[in-house]
Order: sequence, then structure tokens, then C-alpha cells
Amino acid sequence: MGGVEKVAAFGWAARDTSGALSPFHFSRRAVGERDVKLKVLFCGICHSDLHLARNDWGYSIYPLVPGHEIVGVVTEVGSGVEALKVGDKAGVGYYCNSCQACENCNTHLENYCSKQIQTISGADKDGTVTQGGFSDIMVVEARYVVRIPDNLPLAGAAPLLCAGITVYSPLKYYGLSKPGMQIGVVGLGGLGHVAVKFAKAFGAKVTVISTSSGKKQEALERLGADSFLVSRDPDQMQAASETLDGIIDTVSAVHPIAPLLSLLKTSGKLVVVGAPSQPLDLYVFPLILGRKMVGGSCTGGIKETQEMIDFAAENGITADVEVIPMDYVNTAMERLEKGDVKYRFVIDVSNTLKPTQA
Repeated sequence: MGGVEKVAAFGWAARDTSGALSPFHFSRRAVGERDVKLKVLFCGICHSDLHLARNDWGYSIYPLVPGHEIVGVVTEVGSGVEALKVGDKAGVGYYCNSCQACENCNTHLENYCSKQIQTISGADKDGTVTQGGFSDIMVVEARYVVRIPDNLPLAGAAPLLCAGITVYSPLKYYGLSKPGMQIGVVGLGGLGHVAVKFAKAFGAKVTVISTSSGKKQEALERLGADSFLVSRDPDQMQAASETLDGIIDTVSAVHPIAPLLSLLKTSGKLVVVGAPSQPLDLYVFPLILGRKMVGGSCTGGIKETQEMIDFAAENGITADVEVIPMDYVNTAMERLEKGDVKYRFVIDVSNTLKPTQA
């Protein structure tokens, strides 16, 4: 890829650390030998989009087009692409390239490649700055594109490319996907609600753990959790002591984890997939005395992401979404910051993104 030929693109971008988005004309590279071009149909809004738009992590490059939960239809393929064809439904997640030579890349763990190129504000191999899916088209190397099964609703599938794989991967890797296991899910937001769905599909008994009882009815009656535990209620916590094989902790706010460790059986595993901005206190005695483990996990490789999408299609799993027009995106970002969404905003890009807005 020489990075010389360009194609016109249009989306919404942040220009500065205010994070406010507005219409933006820009260019993407033309389709190369190993690339595919997607017409973007839907794009989910993740908390990381908000962080990147505001440069909370210090590496945002402006103008910045957010969006890494992208689904669309293939409109063009490079001459070297065999796995995808024009008309296929496909998706792009948190990263769009990697070194393709390291041990991680060679073992289908591209998500842990130290030279991974993120879908937003990354420096791609052709010298361009990557721009996300709040836009009309994507041009991505085919190796990093996931095929979306025809029976999976696209709006509900989009968040699975980030939130879905983020909880699916640790359930599989840490041995928590076996039928009959007792699994806890901390937090019932964008990650937590799909964690409940995947764990139930694996045949687990699922306990939702929350700081208040406000989401109890939702968890039990609509999402199908087996029990609900208020973490601030000492009586409930004591009654549930040493009952769980594993816990998926999706909370991004700073919170105590010692009470969660008390819920684990001997050899139980607490897996953190939320990303608190400050360090968590970790007392080692519960780990030592119970041979317990605290681990982490970050998205998944492309092979596993395809496995997850296929599993979701087979089991009817989608994210619960609120579909919005593109021009609502700034309000959606404000609501997202307040936690005012059940459980994921998804932009109807193809029907509501208008180039005349610029």
C-alpha cells in the first residue's frame, strides 16, 4: 500500500478536547490488494469513543472520527482477497491492523500485538491516521474484518465487536464457559448485559452483582440471570460467600474487589475487563488462602471474534441497543457519560449520515 490513491469519505469528528462532534469530510486510502471496502450501516458507541474524543488517554489525533463497533456491507475487494466478496455483511472492531509477524499475531492473538493499530487515532502502515466508523465507508485489510452471519440483526450485532468479544474471550480463556458453572457478573451496563447473555448460553448459572437493587428486575426477568446480589448488603454477601466459580468484573469505576474475592470458591477466578482510571486495592491473603486468581482480558483475536459472532448467531445473542440518528450523537455521548442508556447506543449510519450536513 503506497498511501497515494485516496477515496472521499464523510463522517462526524471531534476537533479538540471538548469532544464535540460535527460533520467532517476526509479521505481514506483506496482499496489495495489485501483490502476490503465497507459501506457502514451501523456503528455502536463505546465509552472509549468518549475518552478518545476528549483525549482522556493522551494520544488522540484530531480531527478524530470515533467508532469501532462497525458493521456494514462489502462493496469492493482487493485482488488478493478470497475470504470476502461484494455483498457480504461484515464488521470491524477495536483494531484494524497489527505487525503480522510476532508470536501474538502468529497465534491469533492480534489484540495483544505490541504494534497493534487501533481503528481510531492509529498510525496505519500506509502512513494514514485511522478514522473510525462514525462515517460512510471503511477501508480495512481483509485479515481484520469479521463476517457477520445473515441471521444476526446488524444493529444488535455491532456492539458485539467490542463489548461482546471483551466478555466472551475471558469466559472461554479462563475456563468459565462450562455448563453448570456458577458465574458472577459485576455491573449491568454495555459489557455486563452481554456477559449475562453469553454465560447463560454456555449453560452457566448467572448471578448479577450490583451496588443497588435498581436493576434486579431487569437482570432476572429480561436478561435471564438466575440471581441478583447487592454488593453493599453485608447479609446478602455473607450468604453468597464462596459460591461462585468465576466473576467477570465489567465496572470501570474504582471499586473494592476484596468483597468480590470472598464470593469465589476455592480456585475461583476474578477477571477484570472494566478499566478503572485509578489502581484497585488488592489484598493477597484471600488469594493465598483460597488459591484464587485475579486476571484480566482485552477484546480478542480475529479468529476468536469470528467464533464469538458465529456463536452469537447460533444462540440468538445481540446487544440491547437504542438506535439513534447521526445528528443525535453529541446528546448520546452526554447520556453515555451519565449512564443513561440501556445498554448501547448504535448509530444508524447508512440512513441518517447526510454529506450535505457539512
